[in-house]
Amino acid sequence: MPEGDTVWRTARALHEGIASERLVRSDLRVPRLATVDLSGRKVIEVVSRGKHLLTRFEGGLTLHSHLRMDGAWHLYAAGERWRGGPEHQIRAILDTGQRAAVGYRLPVLGLLRTAEEDSVVGHLGPDLLGPDWDPDEALRRLLSAPGVPLGEALLDQRNLAGIGNVYKSELCFLARCTPWLPVGEVPAPDRLVALAKKLLEANKTRLARATTADPRRDQRLWVYGRAGRPCRRCGTAVLTAERTSPGERTTYWCPSCQRGPSLQPD
Repeated sequence: MPEGDTVWRTARALHEGIASERLVRSDLRVPRLATVDLSGRKVIEVVSRGKHLLTRFEGGLTLHSHLRMDGAWHLYAAGERWRGGPEHQIRAILDTGQRAAVGYRLPVLGLLRTAEEDSVVGHLGPDLLGPDWDPDEALRRLLSAPGVPLGEALLDQRNLAGIGNVYKSELCFLARCTPWLPVGEVPAPDRLVALAKKLLEANKTRLARATTADPRRDQRLWVYGRAGRPCRRCGTAVLTAERTSPGERTTYWCPSCQRGPSLQPD
């Protein structure tokens, strides 16, 4: 699933490509929006909110999308061949004549009043890459349920918005805590919140995400995707477990470097 840095980068690309331009064509290929035509409207801006994308138009309308696992937006110049996937996977086309923003496999696509955006993003915690970032509020939310496992608390977008499965595993490793340690037992949780902000900021303009100081392709991450390989710190084999809570995907951890409860590895 694209995480906050990827969604931020997508929003920036779309904003640079179509903002301040008027649409000459719009095509929203989901049943409830099949009759909607945004042609003639100027694109005001495209912004990210956590993992959500908000494309705002004049007249007070916002197109809300979420990429989830497989969704993607691609930007194409006039006359350029569209390469994001087969035609039947296209869910949205926003064409200014000079650039076309094409949304593929979008599982969430809706149109709402800009004044009502809180109905789709108002539940989110402080956005790690947003103008509303508030580390104190993020920390308060994170610790509001001290018995929740750390990994689950980090993935809960109501606490702080933008962390996905990669950052969850990497942050737990850097905090030297297993993802199942109750968040209330994490030492220096304020430093963990600050580290999350630092990592997403550092990666928001990179195509290749990195949490280590080594830019080489196979050295960029500490534990994520490295099941069975030696821990970069201690050499112990990195372990992995599948879907340990609702909405959670594969978890990676080092049983030697990270303290706290563990699950039976796969």
